[in-house]
Amino acid sequence: MDVALALDIGGTKLAAGLVTAAGGLLTSATAPTPASTDPEAVFDVVLTLLDAVCGPAGSTDAVVCGVGCGGPMTAGGEAVSPLNIGAWRDFPLRARLGASTGLPTFVDNDAKALALGEGWKGAAAGARDFIAMVVSTGVGGGIVLDGRLLDGADGNAGHIGHVIVEPDGRPCACGARGCLEAEASGPSIAAATGRPAVEAGPEVVARTGRLVGRAVASVANLLDLPLAVVAGSVALGFGAPFFAAAQEELHARARLDFSRRARIVPAGLGGDGPLVGAAAVGWRSVGRL
Repeated sequence: MDVALALDIGGTKLAAGLVTAAGGLLTSATAPTPASTDPEAVFDVVLTLLDAVCGPAGSTDAVVCGVGCGGPMTAGGEAVSPLNIGAWRDFPLRARLGASTGLPTFVDNDAKALALGEGWKGAAAGARDFIAMVVSTGVGGGIVLDGRLLDGADGNAGHIGHVIVEPDGRPCACGARGCLEAEASGPSIAAATGRPAVEAGPEVVARTGRLVGRAVASVANLLDLPLAVVAGSVALGFGAPFFAAAQEELHARARLDFSRRARIVPAGLGGDGPLVGAAAVGWRSVGRL
């Protein structure tokens, strides 16, 4: 049975898995993202995860490697510079993985990968126009219009985490202030409240939902999108109160005839979403999705 080797590379954790052409996750392994300034230390953990799911000799039926990685990056993921992995600046991820696995390797932004996965097997299945979002260590997005995932000039289209939601708000790692990521990500919530996002009180949960709804409203007004699918440890961990606040804010700010119908829903793939999405990057690139 042909499978895709899938990799999800984020600021908090790294994950690898094997995913079938039908979207089934067969096996997976995870590890914390090293808090190291050495780019090779991070890549070594990636290789360890590959060994865990494939075996040291790569003895699987994998035919392609698909990767979802935090951005920004250059086109095709040739060089990645995730804001939440300081050790990787212009890291040649695609070439290094291709050399290590011997597989055709394809890299995309992790939130764009999620959009592919959710449109394939998740909460956006059958939808031709939607945004998929991750609200976690970082905040990212992938946009599907007319059934096509938007890439942009360098592959970074959909980066909703850097929509300004609080003018002159908190400084963001990108260099701006008041970005959604600077206000609603797990680390930003911890910095503002002095405790982990998982311990956030009702006011913080509601505020985070409102800010996400505000950003989605701008995208819905701009692109005529009726659906936002939201994943990530912060959003899914905050649960129903977060989604209620987000929907209320979206309804209040998306008032055009075509945008007032827009809705926000939890991602449908749960914890499997990042790896299924990463696999979708690979399957799409070889014409099997």
